[in-house]
Amino acid sequence: MNKRFRVCSHDQPFLLPPSLQDWLPEDHLARFVADVMNELDLSTIYASYERSDGRGLAAYHPVLMARLLLYGYCIGVTSSRKIEQATYDNVAFRYLSADQHPDHDTLVAFRQENVEALAELFVQALRLCQKAGLVKFGQRVDRRHEDESQRQHEALRKVRTDQRTRTTLAGRGCATTEASAANRP
Repeated sequence: MNKRFRVCSHDQPFLLPPSLQDWLPEDHLARFVADVMNELDLSTIYASYERSDGRGLAAYHPVLMARLLLYGYCIGVTSSRKIEQATYDNVAFRYLSADQHPDHDTLVAFRQENVEALAELFVQALRLCQKAGLVKFGQRVDRRHEDESQRQHEALRKVRTDQRTRTTLAGRGCATTEASAANRP
């Protein structure tokens, strides 16, 4: 057999380090989240990092943390453990975290310490999306009551159908039973 294959070696070094910009297509949601975060006012979060004593390790950048949380909420990943794992496994999360990997405790602490500021950031993000024409704000219709009344209507209809079916079958069953009894010796 004379088939040639492409080289597939984990030991192959890169000639140049890969660029984060090459990891995702231009129209990916993660790129949009990164762009939106650059437009938001994070001054409230930055203020919480002001320390007069200068102790402690360098923190992850608030933009990085907010990007991860916002993107996670956009795609339905809200668990800090899942977000942490995604910074290793998911290209979009790796892109947003600039290939850094904050652990779940750090994500939880950031979320708890900045819960009000994050809520405001999410509102700011929605307003930017509205200005860009990506979302519309309006009245939200609560369809839970409609669903409940629809279920009640379906149940009532089923009961009525079952009653008619039983009546019909009972009439036929009696005739069949009487006919069977007449045919017996």
